[in-house]
Amino acid sequence: MQLNLKNPLIFFDLETTGTDVVRDRIIELSFLKVLPNGNEEAKSMRIKPMHEVNGQQVVMHVPEEASAVHGISDDDLADKPSFRELAKTLYRDFEGCDLAGYNSNRFDIPMLAEEFLRADIDVDFMKRRWIDVQTIFYKKEPRTLVAAYQFYCNKELLDAHSAMADTKATYEVLKAQLDRYDDLRNEVSFLSDFSSFNNNVDIAGRLVWDRERQHPVVNFGKYKGQQLREVLLKDQGYYGWIMGADFPLDTKRTFTRFYMLYKKG
Repeated sequence: MQLNLKNPLIFFDLETTGTDVVRDRIIELSFLKVLPNGNEEAKSMRIKPMHEVNGQQVVMHVPEEASAVHGISDDDLADKPSFRELAKTLYRDFEGCDLAGYNSNRFDIPMLAEEFLRADIDVDFMKRRWIDVQTIFYKKEPRTLVAAYQFYCNKELLDAHSAMADTKATYEVLKAQLDRYDDLRNEVSFLSDFSSFNNNVDIAGRLVWDRERQHPVVNFGKYKGQQLREVLLKDQGYYGWIMGADFPLDTKRTFTRFYMLYKKG
Protein backbone atom coordinates (compact mmCIF):
# COMPACT_ATOMS: atom_id res chain seq x y z
CA MET A 1 0.00 0.00 0.00
CA GLN A 2 1.34 3.43 -0.93
CA LEU A 3 1.11 5.97 1.89
CA ASN A 4 -1.41 8.79 1.49
CA LEU A 5 0.74 11.84 2.16
CA LYS A 6 0.24 15.58 2.07
CA ASN A 7 3.79 16.33 3.23
CA PRO A 8 6.98 14.32 2.80
CA LEU A 9 7.31 11.71 5.55
CA ILE A 10 10.76 10.91 6.93
CA PHE A 11 11.37 7.49 8.46
CA PHE A 12 14.56 7.67 10.50
CA ASP A 13 16.60 5.76 13.03
CA LEU A 14 19.48 6.72 15.29
CA GLU A 15 22.38 4.88 16.85
CA THR A 16 23.77 6.69 19.89
CA THR A 17 26.35 6.57 22.66
CA GLY A 18 23.56 5.73 25.11
CA THR A 19 19.93 6.40 26.00
CA ASP A 20 20.17 9.69 27.92
CA VAL A 21 18.81 12.47 25.69
CA VAL A 22 20.75 15.16 27.56
CA ARG A 23 24.12 13.46 28.04
CA ASP A 24 24.42 11.08 25.07
CA ARG A 25 25.04 11.84 21.41
CA ILE A 26 24.05 10.57 17.96
CA ILE A 27 26.72 8.53 16.16
CA GLU A 28 24.70 7.25 13.20
CA LEU A 29 21.62 8.64 11.49
CA SER A 30 19.77 7.05 8.59
CA PHE A 31 16.59 8.27 7.02
CA LEU A 32 14.23 7.42 4.21
CA LYS A 33 12.20 10.36 2.89
CA VAL A 34 8.96 9.29 1.24
CA LEU A 35 7.46 11.98 -1.00
CA PRO A 36 3.73 12.44 -1.62
CA ASN A 37 4.19 11.07 -5.16
CA GLY A 38 5.69 7.86 -3.75
CA ASN A 39 9.31 8.63 -4.65
CA GLU A 40 11.91 7.81 -1.99
CA GLU A 41 15.22 9.36 -0.99
CA ALA A 42 17.61 7.61 1.42
CA LYS A 43 20.65 8.90 3.31
CA SER A 44 22.87 7.42 5.98
CA MET A 45 25.73 9.02 7.88
CA ARG A 46 28.01 8.38 10.82
CA ILE A 47 28.73 11.23 13.19
CA LYS A 48 31.61 11.97 15.53
CA PRO A 49 30.09 12.54 19.01
CA MET A 50 31.22 15.75 20.65
CA HIS A 51 30.52 17.20 24.09
CA GLU A 52 31.67 20.18 26.09
CA VAL A 53 34.32 19.89 28.78
CA ASN A 54 35.49 23.07 30.52
CA GLY A 55 34.18 25.16 27.66
CA GLN A 56 35.93 23.09 24.98
CA GLN A 57 34.40 20.67 22.48
CA VAL A 58 36.00 17.24 22.83
CA VAL A 59 35.29 13.84 21.29
CA MET A 60 33.04 11.62 23.38
CA HIS A 61 34.00 7.98 23.91
CA VAL A 62 31.50 5.39 22.65
CA PRO A 63 30.89 3.10 25.64
CA GLU A 64 31.66 -0.56 25.09
CA GLU A 65 28.13 -1.57 26.09
CA ALA A 66 26.74 0.69 23.35
CA SER A 67 29.22 -0.68 20.79
CA ALA A 68 28.09 -4.19 21.69
CA VAL A 69 24.58 -3.27 20.50
CA HIS A 70 25.24 -1.39 17.26
CA GLY A 71 28.83 -2.41 16.44
CA ILE A 72 30.13 1.17 16.11
CA SER A 73 33.37 2.06 17.90
CA ASP A 74 35.52 5.16 18.38
CA ASP A 75 37.74 4.14 15.45
CA ASP A 76 34.74 4.01 13.11
CA LEU A 77 33.97 7.67 13.87
CA ALA A 78 37.46 9.18 14.01
CA ASP A 79 37.28 10.82 10.56
CA LYS A 80 33.54 11.59 10.57
CA PRO A 81 31.99 15.08 10.85
CA SER A 82 30.35 16.29 14.03
CA PHE A 83 26.61 16.88 14.24
CA ARG A 84 27.20 20.63 14.25
CA GLU A 85 28.98 20.32 10.91
CA LEU A 86 26.03 18.41 9.43
CA ALA A 87 23.23 20.29 11.17
CA LYS A 88 22.32 22.86 8.50
CA THR A 89 22.17 20.25 5.75
CA LEU A 90 20.12 17.92 7.94
CA TYR A 91 17.76 20.75 8.85
CA ARG A 92 17.08 21.36 5.16
CA ASP A 93 16.47 17.62 4.66
CA PHE A 94 13.94 17.50 7.51
CA GLU A 95 12.30 20.90 6.96
CA GLY A 96 8.58 20.66 6.16
CA CYS A 97 8.48 16.87 6.71
CA ASP A 98 6.42 14.77 9.06
CA LEU A 99 8.37 12.17 11.05
CA ALA A 100 8.12 8.41 11.54
CA GLY A 101 10.17 5.80 13.33
CA TYR A 102 10.21 2.93 15.77
CA ASN A 103 10.04 4.20 19.38
CA SER A 104 10.74 7.57 17.81
CA ASN A 105 8.24 9.58 19.88
CA ARG A 106 9.98 8.65 23.12
CA PHE A 107 13.62 8.59 22.03
CA ASP A 108 14.69 9.41 18.46
CA ILE A 109 12.74 12.67 18.04
CA PRO A 110 13.76 14.09 21.46
CA MET A 111 17.39 13.06 20.82
CA LEU A 112 17.45 14.62 17.34
CA ALA A 113 15.81 17.83 18.56
CA GLU A 114 18.38 18.09 21.36
CA GLU A 115 21.27 17.75 18.88
CA PHE A 116 19.80 20.48 16.66
CA LEU A 117 19.42 22.84 19.63
CA ARG A 118 23.00 22.15 20.76
CA ALA A 119 24.05 23.13 17.23
CA ASP A 120 22.12 26.41 17.64
CA ILE A 121 19.42 25.46 15.14
CA ASP A 122 15.97 26.27 16.47
CA VAL A 123 14.02 23.35 15.06
CA ASP A 124 10.40 22.95 16.24
CA PHE A 125 9.29 19.37 15.65
CA MET A 126 6.09 20.07 17.61
CA LYS A 127 4.72 21.68 14.43
CA ARG A 128 5.06 18.38 12.57
CA ARG A 129 3.10 15.12 12.72
CA TRP A 130 4.81 12.11 14.31
CA ILE A 131 4.05 8.46 13.57
CA ASP A 132 5.50 5.91 15.96
CA VAL A 133 5.27 2.48 14.34
CA GLN A 134 6.19 0.84 17.66
CA THR A 135 3.13 2.32 19.33
CA ILE A 136 0.84 1.07 16.57
CA PHE A 137 2.51 -2.32 16.85
CA TYR A 138 2.22 -2.42 20.64
CA LYS A 139 -1.45 -1.48 20.47
CA LYS A 140 -2.09 -4.20 17.91
CA GLU A 141 0.53 -6.92 18.43
CA PRO A 142 3.00 -6.13 21.26
CA ARG A 143 6.49 -7.29 20.14
CA THR A 144 9.95 -5.99 19.08
CA LEU A 145 10.88 -4.62 15.63
CA VAL A 146 12.39 -7.98 14.65
CA ALA A 147 9.13 -9.72 15.55
CA ALA A 148 7.09 -6.97 13.88
CA TYR A 149 9.00 -7.44 10.64
CA GLN A 150 8.46 -11.19 10.81
CA PHE A 151 4.79 -10.86 11.78
CA TYR A 152 3.72 -8.21 9.27
CA CYS A 153 6.14 -8.77 6.39
CA ASN A 154 6.96 -12.46 6.85
CA LYS A 155 10.65 -11.67 6.55
CA GLU A 156 13.68 -12.07 8.77
CA LEU A 157 15.27 -8.77 9.74
CA LEU A 158 18.96 -9.13 8.90
CA ASP A 159 21.45 -6.63 10.32
CA ALA A 160 19.13 -5.63 13.18
CA HIS A 161 20.49 -2.50 14.91
CA SER A 162 21.95 -1.32 11.63
CA ALA A 163 20.29 2.09 11.30
CA MET A 164 19.43 1.71 7.59
CA ALA A 165 18.15 -1.86 7.97
CA ASP A 166 15.93 -0.78 10.89
CA THR A 167 14.76 2.30 8.98
CA LYS A 168 13.71 0.35 5.88
CA ALA A 169 12.08 -2.36 7.99
CA THR A 170 10.05 0.27 9.86
CA TYR A 171 8.79 1.69 6.55
CA GLU A 172 7.76 -1.76 5.34
CA VAL A 173 6.04 -2.56 8.64
CA LEU A 174 3.90 0.59 8.51
CA LYS A 175 2.72 -0.19 4.98
CA ALA A 176 1.91 -3.76 6.05
CA GLN A 177 0.02 -2.49 9.11
CA LEU A 178 -2.17 -0.37 6.84
CA ASP A 179 -2.86 -3.40 4.66
CA ARG A 180 -3.72 -5.58 7.68
CA TYR A 181 -5.92 -3.32 9.82
CA ASP A 182 -9.05 -1.85 8.23
CA ASP A 183 -9.51 0.63 11.10
CA LEU A 184 -6.13 2.29 10.41
CA ARG A 185 -6.67 5.20 8.05
CA ASN A 186 -3.99 5.94 5.46
CA GLU A 187 -3.58 9.50 6.70
CA VAL A 188 -0.57 10.92 8.50
CA SER A 189 -2.73 12.95 10.92
CA PHE A 190 -4.67 9.82 11.96
CA LEU A 191 -1.56 7.65 12.29
CA SER A 192 0.20 10.37 14.28
CA ASP A 193 -2.71 10.61 16.72
CA PHE A 194 -3.03 6.81 16.95
CA SER A 195 0.65 6.32 17.75
CA SER A 196 0.71 8.98 20.47
CA PHE A 197 0.29 8.08 24.14
CA ASN A 198 -0.18 11.65 25.31
CA ASN A 199 -0.45 15.24 24.15
CA ASN A 200 3.06 16.55 24.63
CA VAL A 201 3.70 20.26 25.00
CA ASP A 202 7.47 19.74 24.83
CA ILE A 203 9.06 16.97 22.81
CA ALA A 204 10.15 14.92 25.85
CA GLY A 205 6.67 15.06 27.39
CA ARG A 206 7.68 16.76 30.64
CA LEU A 207 4.64 18.97 30.02
CA VAL A 208 1.39 17.71 28.50
CA TRP A 209 -1.82 19.46 27.55
CA ASP A 210 -4.91 19.13 29.71
CA ARG A 211 -8.03 17.45 28.33
CA GLU A 212 -9.23 20.68 26.68
CA ARG A 213 -5.73 21.39 25.29
CA GLN A 214 -5.76 24.83 26.89
CA HIS A 215 -3.27 24.57 29.76
CA PRO A 216 0.07 22.77 30.12
CA VAL A 217 0.23 20.25 32.94
CA VAL A 218 3.40 19.03 34.68
CA ASN A 219 3.97 15.37 33.76
CA PHE A 220 6.71 14.32 36.23
CA GLY A 221 7.90 14.71 39.79
CA LYS A 222 6.07 16.00 42.84
CA TYR A 223 3.82 18.32 40.81
CA LYS A 224 2.72 15.71 38.29
CA GLY A 225 -0.87 16.33 37.20
CA GLN A 226 -0.92 19.98 38.27
CA GLN A 227 -1.29 22.91 35.89
CA LEU A 228 2.03 24.64 35.21
CA ARG A 229 0.58 28.11 35.91
CA GLU A 230 -0.48 27.05 39.41
CA VAL A 231 2.89 25.41 40.10
CA LEU A 232 4.85 28.50 39.06
CA LEU A 233 2.63 30.74 41.19
CA LYS A 234 3.01 28.71 44.38
CA ASP A 235 6.67 27.63 43.99
CA GLN A 236 8.80 30.63 43.05
CA GLY A 237 11.97 28.52 42.77
CA TYR A 238 10.57 25.85 40.46
CA TYR A 239 11.43 27.59 37.19
CA GLY A 240 15.00 28.25 38.36
CA TRP A 241 15.37 24.61 39.33
CA ILE A 242 14.22 23.50 35.87
CA MET A 243 16.74 25.82 34.20
CA GLY A 244 19.62 24.54 36.34
CA ALA A 245 18.83 20.83 36.14
CA ASP A 246 19.69 18.29 33.43
CA PHE A 247 16.55 18.65 31.33
CA PRO A 248 16.56 18.69 27.52
CA LEU A 249 17.08 22.12 25.94
CA ASP A 250 13.69 21.89 24.25
CA THR A 251 12.03 21.29 27.65
CA LYS A 252 13.79 24.33 29.13
CA ARG A 253 12.77 26.41 26.13
CA THR A 254 9.13 25.36 26.56
CA PHE A 255 9.15 26.13 30.29
CA THR A 256 10.64 29.55 29.52
CA ARG A 257 7.96 30.31 26.95
CA PHE A 258 5.16 29.72 29.44
CA TYR A 259 7.05 31.35 32.30
CA MET A 260 7.35 34.57 30.30
CA LEU A 261 3.72 34.30 29.14
CA TYR A 262 2.47 33.99 32.72
CA LYS A 263 4.66 36.86 33.89
CA LYS A 264 3.05 39.12 31.29
CA GLY A 265 -0.42 37.87 32.23
